[in-house]
Amino acid sequence: MFKRLSTKLTVVYAGLFGVALFAVATIVYAMIADNAARAVRSELVANGEVFDRVWSMRNAQLQDSADLLSRDFGFRDAVATMDAPTIASALENLRDRLQIDRALMVTLDGDVVGAAGLSGSELDAIWTALDSGERASGVLMLDSRPYQAVSAPIRAPNVVGWVVFASELNATHLDSFEELSAIPLNAAVFTRSADGAWGTTDATLAARDLNGISAELAEGRRQSGGAPRRWQLQGGAVVAVTRPLTGFDGRAGNVLVLTYPLAQALRPYETMLALIVLVGLLGVALLAFGSWRVARSLTRPIASLDDAAQALQRGERVHVPIETSDEIGRLAHSFNAMSNEIEERQRRITHMALHDSDTSLPNRRALEAELDAGRANYVVVFAIQRFATIRDAVGYVLIVELVRCLGQKLREAAGEAAYGRLSGDTLAIVVQASDDDAACAFAETIRAELEGPVCVGGVNVDLSLIAGAAPTSQAGDHAALDRALVAVTQAGANDKKYALFDAAAYGDPARNLSLMSDMIEAINKGDLELFYQPKYDLRDGAIAGVEALVRWNHPERGRIAPDLFVTMAEDTGNIATLTEWTLIQAIAHQRVIREAGHDLVVSVNLSGGLIGDDSFTALAISLVEDHGATLCLEITETAAMKDADAALRNIDRYVAAGVRIAIDDYGAGLSSLAYLKRIRAHELKLDKSFIQALGADSREALLVKSTVDLAHGLGMKITAEGVETASAIALLSSMGCDIAQGYFMDRPMPIEDLLSRLAARSAEAANVDCQAAVASVGRRQMG
Repeated sequence: MFKRLSTKLTVVYAGLFGVALFAVATIVYAMIADNAARAVRSELVANGEVFDRVWSMRNAQLQDSADLLSRDFGFRDAVATMDAPTIASALENLRDRLQIDRALMVTLDGDVVGAAGLSGSELDAIWTALDSGERASGVLMLDSRPYQAVSAPIRAPNVVGWVVFASELNATHLDSFEELSAIPLNAAVFTRSADGAWGTTDATLAARDLNGISAELAEGRRQSGGAPRRWQLQGGAVVAVTRPLTGFDGRAGNVLVLTYPLAQALRPYETMLALIVLVGLLGVALLAFGSWRVARSLTRPIASLDDAAQALQRGERVHVPIETSDEIGRLAHSFNAMSNEIEERQRRITHMALHDSDTSLPNRRALEAELDAGRANYVVVFAIQRFATIRDAVGYVLIVELVRCLGQKLREAAGEAAYGRLSGDTLAIVVQASDDDAACAFAETIRAELEGPVCVGGVNVDLSLIAGAAPTSQAGDHAALDRALVAVTQAGANDKKYALFDAAAYGDPARNLSLMSDMIEAINKGDLELFYQPKYDLRDGAIAGVEALVRWNHPERGRIAPDLFVTMAEDTGNIATLTEWTLIQAIAHQRVIREAGHDLVVSVNLSGGLIGDDSFTALAISLVEDHGATLCLEITETAAMKDADAALRNIDRYVAAGVRIAIDDYGAGLSSLAYLKRIRAHELKLDKSFIQALGADSREALLVKSTVDLAHGLGMKITAEGVETASAIALLSSMGCDIAQGYFMDRPMPIEDLLSRLAARSAEAANVDCQAAVASVGRRQMG
């Protein structure tokens, strides 16, 4: 909720003080209100007693006046003679002199003098009350208004009537009573009619307050009645005390209610309460300000530590000033020590990340950082030749020292250019060059300076290096390091001391990573196909057999060279799947060729990795035997020499199953007569490099002739590959070569074209035979 500790401390302390102050103010207010209520209750009780005395005194005064009139001789004589004008005059004079609201005379017969404006029910109520006793006093309802009334009997000498004096309990009467009180209370008389409804002399009460007071009066009658009680009126809470008033007929039912508002009782304390609130608010403000100052003095060093921690997180160097010697000061000191340790550790980690752990030379990451800076546009790599041999000769410790010394020489030769160790036997620099020629010239110059003897451990080691250069495509082109390494490989492959990266020769290995999955999918979908190149017998010119060659037309990349996907299949272990598919297709096509009337041997290339594979050998033999196929498996001599025992064992199994064996690409590698005589082969295929350079007086002619004689001596036929000229055909025929294969005769073709080619050759042979027969018949007839 609060982001700053100082704010949180300020709010907490000020809030706690405010809560405490509020609790104190609440308790003080409650105590004051309780004391005020108790004082009001005591005062109301005392005023209730005063009212009783005043009521008694008023009642006695009215009673004396009534007795005085009732004993007057003239008044009694007028009553005896029922002289109404005299009676009325006497009542009027006394009423005015005594300030009495009502003065009546009631006879035994029920006649009333001075009862103007009274209803019959009211007169009946007066008569009933007088008839029940000689003297009646209490509250009398006249004209629906309450009166304090007394009566006195008129005797002549017996009772002949009664004098009734009544003083209205109106506001003026009650105000005079309120003036006798020490507090400004409110007095009201509540009367209850015959139907139970309450009425009052207080016209200021609202109807809702009247209903509430009526309920309180009914509740008070069921309880003790005289004790002060708290009532909630529309204008606020009041303290009330009730005093019962006896009716004129002697029955209860009338009540005097004395009320005093609590708000008025608390009004003398309002100034004190306001001062308490004001002092409290001022105290809260002062406490908040003081808490903020204290919290700020505490949190300022903590905030400084927080800022320093964030700066440390960003990798910035920070130092927190130590201002105190308390816990926070010690924390700042510990933080500074930690920051220094982190900085030192970061320095070591950075050095380890950007330097080779063995030689302390900059490593690949340092070179990549230099490329990211964009200050160079070429990468030049120097590889130590015969590194493994040198390492084995001098040992690990001295080879590390040798590379370190070579790195020092490279730094001196490169000048300002960044340098580093790229791998175990390679060093690299990143330079700025104007073009490829300048980069290659720089690479050759540095390479020449680095070559020569290096003394390590008292031993002079002659070093020979190969350089490779590659341009960067943009800043941060880390792949330029890898391209420079490839350039080194390309230089070694071409027997050069330096080379510029050749993108065309390198191809696109990344794109070829998915080639094998595409090839398996192509096999499953039937997208691969077999082409067949005929092999011609040089003696009769007939097609002696065909060689099955796999072709792949990729749906996205177009036609893919067999050297690419076959080589990758061998490297990835998918060659067995590809060769199995080739055997199945070749056997099926051989059956089609036989059905067309041609019995040809179909040759299939067998990878060197499969020659020694016993399980694949069993699979191939089962395919041949199940379909009665006539196949020739072409293997290379070098592949057979890798695992000679396994290869020779499986070759014998193929031969025993009726499969012909041909040694392919003979002469392309290091041919061995020892292995040649051990291989039970039927055919020896001479590599095309000899045939394409064949001439009548060339050294290749001597080698070809010797090889032909060697093959015939070992009981094998010899096939010449790559025949592209008529002169080569003539020379091969004169040397006794058995079979020729090449573009001069036919290129590889689909099975449909091969069938057409075979049909055409058969027609040509039949036509030649027919012409020879006709010529023979003609010669016999002429003879």
